Amino acid sequence: MRYEELTIEGRNAILEAFRSGKTIDRLFVLEGCQDGPVRTIIKEAKKQDTIINYVAKERLDQMAQTGKHQGVVAYMAAYEYAQVEDMLALAESRGEPPFLILLDEIEDPHNLGAIIRTANLAGAHGVIIPKRRAVGLTATVAKTSAGALNYTPVAKVTNLTAVMEELKEKGLWFVCADMGGELMYKLNLKGPIGLVIGNEGKGVSRLVREHCDMTAAIPMKGEIDSLNASVAAGILAYEIVRQRMGA
Repeated sequence: MRYEELTIEGRNAILEAFRSGKTIDRLFVLEGCQDGPVRTIIKEAKKQDTIINYVAKERLDQMAQTGKHQGVVAYMAAYEYAQVEDMLALAESRGEPPFLILLDEIEDPHNLGAIIRTANLAGAHGVIIPKRRAVGLTATVAKTSAGALNYTPVAKVTNLTAVMEELKEKGLWFVCADMGGELMYKLNLKGPIGLVIGNEGKGVSRLVREHCDMTAAIPMKGEIDSLNASVAAGILAYEIVRQRMGA
């Protein structure tokens, strides 16, 4: 996957990006490369808790657009990430109970972009994604969100379940999408809520599901057994909207 214009190559360019405070989602380093400048870059990456992958030269050559990677390639976020506190503050400023969407390892940038777009239109106060095993704010995500990233904050967190527990202490309830759950129309989805959507193939992971208070099933009448993740997010988000409007 190319991160389009957000791929940074070369030691000086990447070090400058880190030191100027740019958000680097992922750093790729040539296996076995231990010289001074590369060690300095790795040190900066660890300071920012950036994910570091050690890869073969062939992989770097494939990712690099200029061919002058000097043993390092970085993927930079298209937008700055927000903090979860920013989302709660946004809800408070609007005089609304918090409505957050949490994504458990969404990997497709088109799905993430579409969910951010839905979050904006449904009045959600933010989207929370995990740091590992999930797509970040790439240029494709930004494009697919159709401008929603300018208005809807997205936070990237190290531990999704730990954040859920912190938010529970602030009064949020969590509902996750799962075919084995209760029909969504029978659930009370009003008040401060976090909607959890799982991975495109595996769904919501067991650990995250165990931290949810409710499990919602979307009625399905067809022959196939599941919906696209962004479509499921849209259906459940608008059931929350419907209940909030008292419809």
